Amino acid sequence: MPADDDGYVTAETAVVVPALVLLFGMLLWGVMAAAQHIQVVDGARVGARAAARGEQEAAVRAVALSAAPEEATVQTLRQGDFVRVRVEARSSGPGPLSVALSAEAVAMAEDGTGGTGRAEK
Repeated sequence: MPADDDGYVTAETAVVVPALVLLFGMLLWGVMAAAQHIQVVDGARVGARAAARGEQEAAVRAVALSAAPEEATVQTLRQGDFVRVRVEARSSGPGPLSVALSAEAVAMAEDGTGGTGRAEK
C-alpha cells in the first residue's frame, strides 16, 4: 500500500458507519410504524365484526383494543344498517417521528342486532 493512502480507510469509515446506523434506524422506525398501522387496521376490523354481531359496546371496545396498539382509542357509530368502528393511535417514536395512525372499518349489522351508540375510550 502506498504511503500517501494512509488514513483514507479510517476517514471513510468515520463517515460511512454513522450514515449506515442512521439508515438502519430509519428503516427500523418505518417497519415498526407499518406494523403498528396493521394493528390499528386489525383493531378496526375485529371491532366492526363484533359490533355487526350485536355485541355490547364495552365488548366491542375491548375486542378492538385487544388487537390495536397500546394507547389506542376506539369510536363506534351505528348508521342505519351499518356499524362503523374507527381506531386511532400514535406510532412509537421520539417527538416528530411519532405519527398519527387511524383506520376505519364498516360492517353491515346482522338481522336482529341492537344498535351501538357512539362511544370513545
